[in-house]
Amino acid sequence: MFYSQDRNQIRNLFRDAWAKHLQRQPMEPIEAIISDVVSIHPEYHNMLESKLDDLDKDYLAENGESNPFLHMGMHISLREQLNSDRPAGVSNLYKKILIKTSDQHETEHLMIECLAESLWQAQKTGQQPDEAAYLRCLTHLIQQF
Repeated sequence: MFYSQDRNQIRNLFRDAWAKHLQRQPMEPIEAIISDVVSIHPEYHNMLESKLDDLDKDYLAENGESNPFLHMGMHISLREQLNSDRPAGVSNLYKKILIKTSDQHETEHLMIECLAESLWQAQKTGQQPDEAAYLRCLTHLIQQF
């Protein structure tokens, strides 16, 4: 998704992409994806439009805070998975879940829960994400409806 480990640089990419969107300026493909994700999250618009230099803020779950950049980044990661159908079959599962929910944003949020669990397990075990477990989680979503 992004080619930097500097979180402020990545966060600036979100801010810059959103500014380009608002000003109707040409965008790089990744900026178009970012602005599309930002557009469905109006709760983050003011933060991204702010002139404050607050990009280095830590968002702490123990304080009840949710990291907006992580949240939007998960949407972007999921969309990249869908575009490449990696892991194989994820695009088909997305379509099946979308039929059940009839809402793209809700479908992405449901799938992001599985993606987050997969990434958390990988981090906890120090291994690569288990694609089969991730796909099983997505399949289970379909069965819940």
